[in-house]
Amino acid sequence: MTPFTYHRAVDVDEALRLGTAPGVAFLGGGTNLVDLLRENVAHHAQLVDVSGLPATIEETEGGGLMIGAAVRNTALAEHRAVRTRYPMLARAILAGASAQIRNMATVGGNLLQRTRCTYFYDTEGSRCNKRAPGSGCDAREGFNRIHAVLGASEACIATHPSDMCVALAALDAVVHVSGPGGVRQIAFADFHRLPGATPEQDTTLGHDELIVAVELPPLGLAVNSTYRKVRDRASYAFALVSVAAALEMDGDRIADVRIAFGGVAHKPWRATKAEAALRGVQAGEQAFLDAAAAEFADAQVLRDNAFKPALAGRALAAVLQALAQGETA
Repeated sequence: MTPFTYHRAVDVDEALRLGTAPGVAFLGGGTNLVDLLRENVAHHAQLVDVSGLPATIEETEGGGLMIGAAVRNTALAEHRAVRTRYPMLARAILAGASAQIRNMATVGGNLLQRTRCTYFYDTEGSRCNKRAPGSGCDAREGFNRIHAVLGASEACIATHPSDMCVALAALDAVVHVSGPGGVRQIAFADFHRLPGATPEQDTTLGHDELIVAVELPPLGLAVNSTYRKVRDRASYAFALVSVAAALEMDGDRIADVRIAFGGVAHKPWRATKAEAALRGVQAGEQAFLDAAAAEFADAQVLRDNAFKPALAGRALAAVLQALAQGETA
C-alpha cells in the first residue's frame, strides 16, 4: 500500500481546498477505496475524509428529494419517502451488499465505485487498460462471463458494479457537484462514461470536484417500481443482470415506463429503446420481450457472456409483468 496522509474535512470548502492537490482522493465510507488501496490498484498521497459532511435527506420545492452525498446507504434505504415514493431505489440498495457495508457506504461513494473486474484487481499478472492505460485488456480473451455486452470498446469490457446507480439512472436523478469553478449539476445519464479509448475515466466528474448531493425529481410512476437482481448466489454477489423499472398503466396499455439495466455495460444502462417500444402498447410478456430485444439489438457478446441479452429480456419481462399486475415484491 502506498503511504498516505489523512485529513478529516469539517465542511465542503475545506474539502475542496485540500482536494485540489495532486494525488488526493476523497474518502466516504471507504468500502471500495480502501480495498483499492490495499490491493495497490489505487495510489493516493492524501485522503480527505468527507464522511462527516452534512448527511440530510430533504424535500425539494418541486416534490422530489435532495440526498446529501454523505448519507449512508442504510439510512437512504430506510427513509420513509424513499420506500414509499421510490421503492426501486430502496430495493436496489438492499440488494447491493451486506448490512455492514450498507451501514458504512455513502451515496457519493456509491456513485464512484470502480469495476469489480478480476483483471482490474490483478496488479501482478493481468493487463488492464482501466488500471494501466495502454497495457491491454486480458478480459477480452479471458474469463468474461460477468462483462459488458452493451457500450463496450476494444479497450475495456468491464461493467459498473453499483445496484443503487441502476435505480438512480431509471429515476432521472441529478448529481450536484462542487468545485473550484462553483456548483454544477450533472444529469445522471451523463455522469458515468462509456469506456471508449479512455476506460480509466469512469465519470465526467473533475478531479478537483466533490459530489455534494443527488437529487431525485418528482416522478409519479416511481411509486409503482421495483428492482430485481439476477446473480450467482443470494447474497453479497454482483449482478449478472439487474433491472430497475417503473410502470404506469392506462387500462391494459402502458402509459409510461422507466427502465435501466445493471451488469450489462460500463455504466448503468438506461434502456431508452425499450421504453420507446413499450409506451402506448398493450402490456404482455411478448411486448416486454420484444422491448428488451430492441434494447439489446446491438449487443456484442463474448465467449462467456452470450447469455446476458436473453437473461435481461426474461428479467425485464418478469419485472414488468409483476408491476402491470400491481405486484412489486
